This record gives sequence, C-alpha cells and structure tokens, in this order.
Amino acid sequence: MKTELNDLHAFLAVARARGFRQAARAGDVSSSQLSEAVRRLEARLGVRLLHRTTRSVTPTEAGAKLIDQLAPALGAVEAALDAASSVGERPAGTLRLNVPVSAARLVLPSILPGFLAAYPQIQVDIVAEDRFVDVLESGCDAGIRYDDRLEQDMIAVPIGARVQRAGPAAAPAYLERHGRPSHPRELLQHACLRGRFSSGTMVPWDFERDGEVVHVKPHGPLIVQVGGAADLSVDMAVAGVGIVYLFEEWLRPHLESGALEPVLPDWWPSFSGPFLYYSGRRLVPPPLRAFIDFIKTLDQR
Repeated sequence: MKTELNDLHAFLAVARARGFRQAARAGDVSSSQLSEAVRRLEARLGVRLLHRTTRSVTPTEAGAKLIDQLAPALGAVEAALDAASSVGERPAGTLRLNVPVSAARLVLPSILPGFLAAYPQIQVDIVAEDRFVDVLESGCDAGIRYDDRLEQDMIAVPIGARVQRAGPAAAPAYLERHGRPSHPRELLQHACLRGRFSSGTMVPWDFERDGEVVHVKPHGPLIVQVGGAADLSVDMAVAGVGIVYLFEEWLRPHLESGALEPVLPDWWPSFSGPFLYYSGRRLVPPPLRAFIDFIKTLDQR
C-alpha cells in the first residue's frame, strides 16, 4: 500500500492544529486540499482518522495511534534529508525549541546572540510555555527543562548556569510594616504572592539551611500562573503588596536597585540548572546539532 508523504504531512498538520482552517493558515495550502488529502489517506487505510464537527477536529483512536508513530518517523525523514542536503555546507534551516518562560527570559538571552551570529543561515523558532509537552509531537526539535521534569528516553545536555537559586523577596517598605521573618515558617503570617503551574499545582516554597529542609505552603492575596504572569507578582512585590518567591536571576535587577530585599537569604535553596533535551531515536537535524555543539563550547558555571 503506497501512501503519499504529502497526505501524511497533511493529516499530521490538521491533527496538531485541531482544524483544517487553522492548519491551512499555518501552511501554504488551502483547507480543501488538506481535507482531500485526509479523505484520501482514510480511504487507503480503511479507517476514520479524525472526528470532524463544525467546531473542532480531534483524532480518533486509530488517528491517535498513527500520530504516535508518524510524528517521530516523519521527523527522522526530514532530518535525514536535511543532513544529506547540507553535506559540505554551513548548517541552515529552522531550529524549533520548546522552553519554559524562565529559560526564555534567563537562559537564552546570553546564548542566542552568539549562536545566531555564528550561524546566520539558521532561524530559531521559540515556543515558550510551562506545560509539559512531547517535543516531537509538538513539532519541536528539542526542549529545555530541569532534570526533575525531563521526559524519559531523552538525551540531555546542560545549558545555562549549572547552579541556580530561588527564594523570597519583598519591598523594604513591606518588611518595615510587617517585620522580617527569621524562619521560613514565619512566612505563614505574611502576605505571599504565589505561583501556579498550568496543571493547577502550586509552586512550592522550599528552603534549606545546614541540612534542615523546610517546605512552606503560604497564603496571600495573589496567585499568578507560572511564566509570563510572574512579572505581575514581581511588580506587586515592588509595590509593597507582599512577598514573592522566584528565581534569583529573575529578581536580581530589583535586588540590585533596592526595590526588593531578599528575605531569608541564608535559607535560599540551590538546584542544578536546566538541560537541553532531545530524542536519541531520530537523526539530529543540522540546526540542532550546531546548537548542541555551540552550547558545549560555552562557559556555563
């Protein structure tokens, strides 16, 4: 049974976009062409691959199984073609990375300028989000995550500072009014500005000193989703609304200006920095290989 690769690509594009019109907008093709390609594929296989309604398109059980096998297989084919066409040439093409907002803000700004200057024929496409995704199924070449959130069966390469810290901070005026905590448990008596992951889990407030580990579940007037909304919690802390808990590097400009003051700095925990991760089950596309080689040359202390 012969099936055109274009039909497989069309099916995958529609499934990812959850709609024919949405997929057509993202590619240089009409929705009618995509619809015909999917119908042709379904006819060849003898099964329905997509549930279609006026509002949405979702994979059937057979469609979902095909996506699981198809996405990495097509990625491997594209990588092989890229590798063959780039022999003897400078790496070129698109590097797609799925990263948390914290990495987009704190890690990549110190890396991308040098990389893009070294490889002017590579375009970097960044998807910044804090939910956990399958990087291959999402159409990305690689992702950035911390070691406790790495997907299984992935190759991980250190990227960015190898040791990071996180902890609470507040405006001096707030601390003058409400007092400076001397132990993490005293935070339970303070207005704390908390974060929540897209899964609904609250960001833990963890502390460690001289072997003593303390986990605090504070309360407060504001909860923001982790990622882009974190700046709002920082702004509220600067305004004296309460105490924020965040990456030290994220807070650093406000700590250095005096707008914020570290709270319980002796208790701030340290943890390993993030990793670039990618599948070892497929050929590495030339843009990703260039990026891996580049970050390995950096001084990432």
